[in-house]
Parts: sequence; C-alpha cells; structure tokens
Amino acid sequence: MGNFVNPGNDAFRVALASSIYVDKTGLLEYTNKVIGTLQAYICNSRPRRFGKSITANMLTAYYSKGCDSETIFADLEIGKSPDFKKHLNQYDVIHLDVQWCMEPAGGPECVLSYIVEKTISELRVYYPNILPDHMKSLPEALSCIYAASGKKFVIIIDEWDVLIRDMAVDQKIQEDYINFLRGLFKGTEPTKYIQLAYLTGILPIKKARTQSALNNFDEFTMLDASILAPHVGFTESEVQQLCRKYHRDFEKIKRWYDGYLLEDYQVYNPKAVVSVMLKDKFRSYWSETGSYEAVVPLINMDFDGLKTAIIEMLAGNAIEVDVGTFQNDMNNFYCRDDVLTYLIHLGYLAYDQ
Repeated sequence: MGNFVNPGNDAFRVALASSIYVDKTGLLEYTNKVIGTLQAYICNSRPRRFGKSITANMLTAYYSKGCDSETIFADLEIGKSPDFKKHLNQYDVIHLDVQWCMEPAGGPECVLSYIVEKTISELRVYYPNILPDHMKSLPEALSCIYAASGKKFVIIIDEWDVLIRDMAVDQKIQEDYINFLRGLFKGTEPTKYIQLAYLTGILPIKKARTQSALNNFDEFTMLDASILAPHVGFTESEVQQLCRKYHRDFEKIKRWYDGYLLEDYQVYNPKAVVSVMLKDKFRSYWSETGSYEAVVPLINMDFDGLKTAIIEMLAGNAIEVDVGTFQNDMNNFYCRDDVLTYLIHLGYLAYDQ
C-alpha cells in the first residue's frame, strides 16, 4: 500500500466517522457500469467544499487492491447493487492529489516530476523486474506493466486543474502538464492499460489546448451535471432528512443555502448544510473558505454592464447567462457571460440550469 499506488481506505473511513455523512456511493453504480468502456473517462468538476476529495477517496477505497473495504461499503447504497463485489478492491489504483503534491514537490514547477518519480517508484514495488531503471515516463511504465502482466489501472486525480488554475500565467508548467495528461489518457495505448479514469477539480476541461488533450473524457459540470447531478452536492431530500434529524427549519435553510438547480435536483452546498446542522447558526459558511479578492478585478472589468448584473442578483433577482462562451480559461475573459460562468463554476453564484 503506497501513497499514490493502491492507497488504503483510511481517508474514506474519516468521512464515514464524521458527525454527518451523506451516502453518495450511488455514484459507484455508474462507474461500475462504464468501467472498461469508452465512457470510463470521467471529469466531474465542482466548486470548493462540494465533496470532491471525499468522492475521490470513496472511489479509491472501493476499487483499490491495497485494502479490504467490504465491511465499510456493505451497508451503504452500493452494497445493494448486484455488482457490488464484482469490482470491490479488484484493481490497481493510482490516486493523485495534485494540490497536496505542491509542498513535498517543492513548488508547482516540480510537481510533475515529483508525481512521475514517486508513482514509478511505488509501481516497482508491485511489479519488480518489469520497469527498467531508466524509466522516466509514467504512461510508458503503465504500458510496460500491462504488456507484461495484463493488469489495468484505475487512475483518480483530485484537484486535477490546480496547475492550470493557480499557475495560468506560467505557460511552461501548463504545457508540460497538458502533455503529461495527453500521454496518460489520449490515444489507443491508454485504452489498453486504463480501466477507469476519474478527474475532479473546480474548472471543467479547458476548451483550447487541454480539450484536445482530453476530449475523450465525459464532462459533468455545475452547468450540466447530467446523470451525476444527485451525487454533486446534497439534494433537497437529503437536506430535509438532516433537518428532521437535527430539528432545523428547512424553509430557512432553503432560503440560505439552496444554490443550484441541476436536472431535476435542487443541489445544496455540503459545507454550509453540515455547518448549520451542527452549529445551529446561519452564516455564509461556504464563503469563509475562500477569498473574494480574486473576484473583484473581474467584476471591475464591467463587461457589458456586469456590475449592474451583480447588483441585480444581490437584490434577489435572476439574470440570464450564456454559459457557452467561456473557454474554461483563467486568463481570457471577453464578455460579461464569461465572468458570470466562471463565478458559477467557482461557486460564487447560484445557477438554475
């Protein structure tokens, strides 16, 4: 059991042991259905504190050979599925948290080499005598392992977009990272060694260079969550159940925290709902987890009456937005709708699909 290769289920156990855990293992029914198919490449983006890491840890705990997770999943929703045990702890899993790698790597410019070096080193423990000492490419390493053993991998990347999101001005870091993703996921060879790929982060796949590298991924976003909508945040029925348990005023919670209408689901921010249940105080819990400083310059651009639109929303009114113009790019904003769509992805604005 390594840090990146076949990690255990400890991280998911922490979520299960928390005061409030809402069962989202129904997502595993979908991933089990598409595993080993062309639909097994998934990018599920959502704002901060919407359970991205918990989901990544859940997938790892369920699929990883590095642990035995039957007892922790048996009583959850996925435990009722006829395919529950078919995929349980059956795969070599590579779980990368790109945000966490920043510090041990020594900075964003070293993250990629750190990930590749550490992952290949851990793979050698599981597959000795397969990888030559000079091996420096992770895609090539996975390809070699598959050719020698027939073993396929589940690859989970948490905060996949952090190098694009936080280092957008550094083109070299961005280009190297995009090339890495292209080599890992794109083309015929990766279909041989990848059983399932799951990326999660704040931004959807960038529509320019990154899209050409990852256009084989199915995207599920805060603009179009599709069939994954009930697994993105807390649904209204889940919030109602919590209100009954903790004796909270559901209508007041709905006024405060009802953020997104995705498909047929009212989706609530988990951080805010859990906080108000446990503390019984109505505050803007989600906004306390991040700064508005990055947003102010965008609003000050005042594209096409952007400030007026913000004032309209602060007054409680809704405005229309064309979400198709935004290029999922942190650097280039060309109109009001670009900025508004960006703020939806980040979680600053609610959205009615």
